[in-house]
Order: sequence, then C-alpha cells, then structure tokens
Amino acid sequence: MAILSKIRERSLFLIIIIGLALFAFVLDPSTLGDFFNSSKVNEVGEVNGESISRQEFVNALEAYKQQTGGRVSEMQAAKTVWDNLIRKKIYQNQLNEAGISVGENDVWNELVNAPSVQNSPQFQNEAGLFDEGIFKTFLATTKEDESQKQLWDAWTNYMNQIKDNTETNVYNKLVTAGLGASLKEGEMEYMVENTKLNAQFVYVPYSTVADSLVKIKKSDVAAYIKENSSEFQTEATRDISYVKFDIKATEEDEAAIKQEVASLIEDSLDRNKQTVVGLKNTQDYKEFLNSNGSDLNLDENFKFSTDINQTVAKEIFAGKEGDVFGPYKDNGFFKVSKITAITQMPDSVKASHILIPFVGSQRVAPEVTRTEAEAKKLADSLLTVVKRSRSKFADLAKEFSSDTGSGAKGGDLDWFTYRTMTPAFRDYSFTNKKGDIDVVQSPFGFHIIKIEDQKNMQNVLKLATFARKITPSEATENAVFQKAEQFALAVSKESDYKAVAKENNYNLQPAVGLKVLDENVPGVGNQRQIVSWAFGNDIEIGDFKRFDLEGSYVVAVVTDKTKKGLMPVEKAINKVRPILVNKQKAALIKDKLAGSDLATIAKANNTNVRSANAVKLKSPSISGVGLEPKIVGAMYNAALNKVYTQVEGAKGVFSFKVNKRELPTALPNYESKRKTIAQSRKSQTFKIYDAIKNASDIEDNRAIMYVSN
Repeated sequence: MAILSKIRERSLFLIIIIGLALFAFVLDPSTLGDFFNSSKVNEVGEVNGESISRQEFVNALEAYKQQTGGRVSEMQAAKTVWDNLIRKKIYQNQLNEAGISVGENDVWNELVNAPSVQNSPQFQNEAGLFDEGIFKTFLATTKEDESQKQLWDAWTNYMNQIKDNTETNVYNKLVTAGLGASLKEGEMEYMVENTKLNAQFVYVPYSTVADSLVKIKKSDVAAYIKENSSEFQTEATRDISYVKFDIKATEEDEAAIKQEVASLIEDSLDRNKQTVVGLKNTQDYKEFLNSNGSDLNLDENFKFSTDINQTVAKEIFAGKEGDVFGPYKDNGFFKVSKITAITQMPDSVKASHILIPFVGSQRVAPEVTRTEAEAKKLADSLLTVVKRSRSKFADLAKEFSSDTGSGAKGGDLDWFTYRTMTPAFRDYSFTNKKGDIDVVQSPFGFHIIKIEDQKNMQNVLKLATFARKITPSEATENAVFQKAEQFALAVSKESDYKAVAKENNYNLQPAVGLKVLDENVPGVGNQRQIVSWAFGNDIEIGDFKRFDLEGSYVVAVVTDKTKKGLMPVEKAINKVRPILVNKQKAALIKDKLAGSDLATIAKANNTNVRSANAVKLKSPSISGVGLEPKIVGAMYNAALNKVYTQVEGAKGVFSFKVNKRELPTALPNYESKRKTIAQSRKSQTFKIYDAIKNASDIEDNRAIMYVSN
C-alpha cells in the first residue's frame, strides 16, 4: 500500500515525463530509446569527464581481434584495448590543454616515411625509388573498391595507430625537452654514490621480543588502514571455494579400451560372417587405420629407438618386419604397432645446400620473380657445375642461395637430426651416403644438397600404429555428474558447505581475490564463466552453482565479497599485523636503548657494540644485519661522534655513532654525471604517462559488459 501511495503522489510527474518522451519521439523516433536509457548503460567508462562509448570500445575490440588473428582471449583483448583507449584520451587531453594538435599532414609525413611503405616494391617507380603518387593512387583505389574493404580497414587502423603514436611522441618530446639536470645535481649524485661511512652501533632485533608480549586488536589494524588509506585501496573482489570433479577413465574403462585395441591385431568375422583383416595381415595401413577409427593418423617417418615409448622400445627394436606389438599404453593412448620396414640410418647428418626459390614457394622474398621451371633449370645447371668442381660449391652458395644464413657460410648447415629438416630434404640427407650431391625440391624451392658427413649409424623402423585415446566411458561420465549434482544438492540443504565436503572426502579448493575482469581461476584455469557468475548483481555470500567444464564438473560457492574502496580489516590483517607487531616491539625495546654511551647501552641489552665500515647510501646494507635503508640514511646525515638512540629500522632498533665520513675525491667537473642524470630522466617517458594517469579521473564500467546479471 505504501508503494501505491508513492506512485499516486508522483503520478503527475510521471505523466509529464512520459509526455515529453512521446513528444520527442514524434519529432525524432530514434530519441525514444536514448531518452529512457541512462548514458551510463551505453558507456564503458570515462576519462576526465570524456566518455568511452560502448560502440567505440566494441569497434576497437573487433579491430584488435582481427589484428591479432584471434590469438588472444576475450579478456586479454579487452584489457589491451581499454589501456590503449585510456592512453589515447589522456594524451589527447594533455595536447588539447597545451593547445597542440596533430594534423593530417603530420600523420601523412609519418606514414610515407615508414620503412614498410618506403621499401615496398609496390610503391616504387621504375628507378626503384619510393613514389608518393603511386602510394596515393593505391590508397584511393583501395578505399573506393568494395572488394578491398578489409585491406582498406587495415590501412585505416594503421593510420590511426600512427596518429596515436605521433600524439604520444609529440607530448613526450615536449616534456622531455624540459627535463635536464644541473652540475650541482651531478655533484650531489656523485657524492651520495661514493661517500663511505664508518660507524659503531648497538642493535636489538625485533625477534628478541616474544610475540606473546604483543597484542594486536582489530581496531589497531583498522586505524592503521585508515591512516594509510592510499596503500590499502582495493578493487572489488570475490572469494570462492570449489570442488572439482574430474571425469577420468576408470580401470574398467582402460581395460575395455585395451581389449578393443587388442581385438584388431588378428583377423575376425563381422556380423555377416565376412572376414575383417587385422593389423597383422593388412598391407593397406592407411585404410586400416581409417576404417577402424584410429585416433592417430599413419606416421610414415622412420623411428629411432628414442622416439618410441621406452617401456616397449627394446622389445620392438628386437623384432623383425611384420611383427606386431601391443597393446601398450603411451601418452594417454592404447596402441598396437606393426613393423613395416627396417633399415639403417645415421642419427645426425652434416650437409650444405644452395636454395633456389621461385614464385609461390614458402617464405619467398618479394624480389624473387623466377618461375618453378626457371628455378629448376638454374638448380640443375648449378648441380652440373659443382659435380665437375666441388670446390666451387661454397662460392656458388654465397652468390645464388636465398638462405642468407647458410649462404654466407658457403651453404654450411652444420649438423642436424632427422626431425630438423623439411621431409624431402631430410629423406635425401639420411637415406643417401656421405659425399652424395643432388637437386631436391621442397616447399621452399630447389635445393642443391651436398652430404658432408654422417654419424652414429643404427637400425630405424617404420611402424604402422593403431591408437585409441583413453577416455572415460559414458557410465563413468554419468557417475561423476551424479557426484557433482549430489554435492550441489547437499550444499543447497546445508549452510556449512565445508562440512559437506569433509563428509564426502572432497578436496575443497579456495580461489581468493578474484577481480571482476579476471578469467583465470587458480586450479581450474581459464574459466571466465565462473568469475562472471561470482560478480553477478544478485549473487550473495553462500550462493553456489555447478559448472560443466571440459573434462570436469565444478561446484563453486561464493565465500566472500569485497567492495571497491578501502580494504576490509580481514583482508589487510596479514599485511598490517607484522608492521604493528614490530611497532609495539620497537616501543618495548626503545626504553633499553636510551643513554649517551654505546658501551653502556650494549651492556644494558646484553649485547656488543658492533662496527659498520665503508657503508654507502647507494647500497644501504649493514654487515651482520642486512638491508637497512632507514638506518644508513640516518647515518649519512648524522653529525660525527654524536650518539643517536632509539632509531627504528627494518629488522630492529638501533643506537649508533658515526666515527668517520670519507668523502670521494672531487672531480674537475661533473658534466658527465649531469648528462647521465638528464639522460636517465629523458628515457623514462613511461613514468610521465603513469604520473598523468594517476592524476586523471578514470571510471571503468567494463564490468557491465562482462558480468552475468
């Protein structure tokens, strides 16, 4: 009733709103959707008040996916595109405020001077020089040709990229132009790096105070977090616990698969009493594997002993042609193998070659224009020459071979193994003998191959191998599904999911600190769907869901939710507690470290006065203690022979006295040091961007697109 009363009170207001919307619709129907839709729904984010629309983000995302050929995941692509858009808008904003613009002429100049454009034969004239007119004609033709839309889009993206890079470079150059260093800074840097300190100190480690003497309350942690709020800002996170039910083949499944594979060795009768030839008697191995549904294709390469599962390699290599071995288990398969050929072969070959490619061969250089027939003719003529005079091989390789790496070495490829080279090249090199020379064609062109040497001759085999992948049966899959479903049902009835898991001896795994755009769940892998579910608007602590994954089921329970902002005490306590513990221990230690004499202080603490010699601020370590930047910094600025007490360090509390400060020899001038400082500042443009970004007001609403609702 209260809600109805509120509606009645605001009925006139609603009528006016709806009336205005309908009036706008009469003027322009497209405005109706915009009128009711909040701008935030159509925005992915904001940078300093400038919105990034959903459409802008999606267009950039699609362009990036095309550019990468789909080799990155959705969330990886989304992160890269978001970072690029943020960078672009931040730099554009800075340039606008500075009154600087990057125009079409700037982009064009960068484009035509790009090496990929300048050196492309497509845009060169008859003299082999880059022709801007040819390039302009190419772009104009490509833009107008509908069939070349994909190519034009690629050029458009490239030009936009050039514009963005130019804007970034212009801004960075403007800033770095003002970054320098004075001679005084050079002098100070030199002094800081090379001044040596000798000191005496008394050191009482925090570890000497028992932890039981220190009491840390939650209110202490909360107060520390509040005082240091900038260090404890956190994104929204979710914690889940899950049980993973892997769908694995059982011993019964494996036994059934092994029996099935074994049945293919001998001949058998089908339902029509027709003979089905087994592996032992077949001669058409490719047909046998195909007709019986082998999970691996026929491999016609020769096998060395090391290529075969070592549990059966010795037995197989002791066999003769026609022998069948198996079933044996190998890399997730049950296999049976038949020896189809036996020969001898070296395990390594040393060879040289001259490669003559042609138009259409793999990795052919743009300047190659010869046809296949022309390449064969050239290769044959070179073969004739080197057969008459083998000493000419190296010089001809340097002159004619397109393999510049080996060509520069006279065609020398050094030693290589059987699986290194392309099949045609490999087969010639390993099945012929030392000193042989001939022309061999491969996908890369024609090779004049000279076999220089061979070593380690041994028996090799060809095997026809039938393989069946070891997979769980349907009954096993159903049984695992039932276990997952029963666990999910038990969780729905019991609030204590941990007790349910323990009762069933299930391994409960945590995934802590999942972020809204994460896609990896520790222990499960890339499972964006689980993260998306956990961040759903209606998902609360204790909610659960079963997920059907590839090869497993996962039942996940949301165990904690953290909002964006200041980190909760429970999340920060592991980081804050050691800090507060040391602070309290320092307070207990300090009282014993008061005094005007180090020997007296040492005696009161049942320890000794120690020495620290040749200590430098650049590497602030103290012998016998370790890294102590605060203490070394205090020593650097301390007065000589004055006792300083109760100074808190990283590992304990110190009292110290600096006995000697050894200054380095003064230099005639500090110009080189000044240049080093200036160059270091100019080279760190990434810090310029980080500083601007940290000072910018950035709103990230990508979760709207990627979270289940």
